[in-house]
Amino acid sequence: LAPRLRTAFATTPIAVRYGGHFDQTDSDLVLTTVHQLLRFHRAFDLIVVDEVDAFPMAGTPMLHRAVQGARRGPVVYLTATPDRPLKAAMRKGLMVSRLFRRFHGHPLPVPAIRLMNFKKLPSQLPPAIVKWVRDVVATGRSCLLFVPKISWAPQIAALVQRNGLRVAGVASTDRLRAEKIKAFRQRQIQVLVTTTILERGVTVPKCAVGVVAAADRAFTASALVQIAGRAGRAADSADDPVVFFTDRYTLALLAAKRQIVMMNGR
Repeated sequence: LAPRLRTAFATTPIAVRYGGHFDQTDSDLVLTTVHQLLRFHRAFDLIVVDEVDAFPMAGTPMLHRAVQGARRGPVVYLTATPDRPLKAAMRKGLMVSRLFRRFHGHPLPVPAIRLMNFKKLPSQLPPAIVKWVRDVVATGRSCLLFVPKISWAPQIAALVQRNGLRVAGVASTDRLRAEKIKAFRQRQIQVLVTTTILERGVTVPKCAVGVVAAADRAFTASALVQIAGRAGRAADSADDPVVFFTDRYTLALLAAKRQIVMMNGR
């Protein structure tokens, strides 16, 4: 986020703080992990917490207390997929502003659901998925391909790579994941096969998104909404395709698509 904030606030010094890294810049704008707020007491006139429903904020009361302890003004929580505690707080009177459009004003890409046979996964990838990946890369787009299991990432990456594409696989256990993600952002890699580790926070212009075995329990409705949100983030490619490849329909799949359609209708 630091490069994007520095672009948006070009004349404002920005301090960045996270585990093992502490900018000493005296700044009115601080970009930090929530854990670092434990070091502050009534220090900030405004605190904005992004992805409040995700790890580590979700289910960690200590971090919520850290936010309250560091504030001396309002707190703004941001999320596309509010969890049950946040919804309960909303029902009790928590003020809510709903933003149903991105900065470019285009609707969110609505995922297509494609049914197919997955009996040979992960040793063999259905030809329809391979063709889809090749087709989207041919349009000049990058491609994020999500898989439900860590062990699948390198296997699926190897299968896609056989088609002459520049491919890498990443997961939470990959020590080189930062380097691979950077290479993907710089378009040195055309296809990045990943687990839900990249369901949030990744912004790549002109990026198609596919989910393999989308009916797997790893892909909750909120995860699928977040994953679909990796597409269409640039004004000149707001119609990036999103496809959920699945062998059956699930409530999570239908709920995710319904939520995206609902947001577009507001």
